[in-house]
Amino acid sequence: MNHENEKKNTNNKSRTCDNRSPRTILICINGKCNDDPNVGTNICSGGSSPSPPEGNCQSSGNLTCGDKSYPTYTCSPPESSSTDAQLTLNDFSEGGEGGDPSKCDESYHDKTERVVALSTGWFAGRSKCGSMIIISVNGRNVTAKVVDECDYMLGCDSEHAGLPPCENNIVDGSDAVWDALGLDKEEGIVPVTWSMA
Repeated sequence: MNHENEKKNTNNKSRTCDNRSPRTILICINGKCNDDPNVGTNICSGGSSPSPPEGNCQSSGNLTCGDKSYPTYTCSPPESSSTDAQLTLNDFSEGGEGGDPSKCDESYHDKTERVVALSTGWFAGRSKCGSMIIISVNGRNVTAKVVDECDYMLGCDSEHAGLPPCENNIVDGSDAVWDALGLDKEEGIVPVTWSMA
């Protein structure tokens, strides 16, 4: 196996190293990789990169999808009473760009529902499922229900509808969220703040 394009994450974290095909992802932990239980464990060359400083949520590695590389993270910025975020647009309906059903309720959601997915760190292992958050921008506010995770470690697969991993500061909102905030969906990404309702 050629390891020239090996991607590394923090110590004792997973990393990808793959040059076999543009859609194959190999997950490695402590230098041991397991891409297929029928193949077994493979050893990836190279070491691990140092852990980012405490409280510093910088990229911890990359995920290669085809010929493009995307940053991955192990944390989201700290939450506050007004947490800075990037609002992105997601179609949570069946057949929409969101991929699989929402993680919280294993359901799809209509574009008219005010629902969001939060970056992995903020999603906090499903602990925010069903919670309401307030999203604010340009003097307008909307309350939306957390129904899914915007995964910042994985992507480019069928579960994620082929989409790359999210950044670590994403509130991924439905059409109804964007409409309630009076935002132009063509912008695709807008700086906002959010807090728990």
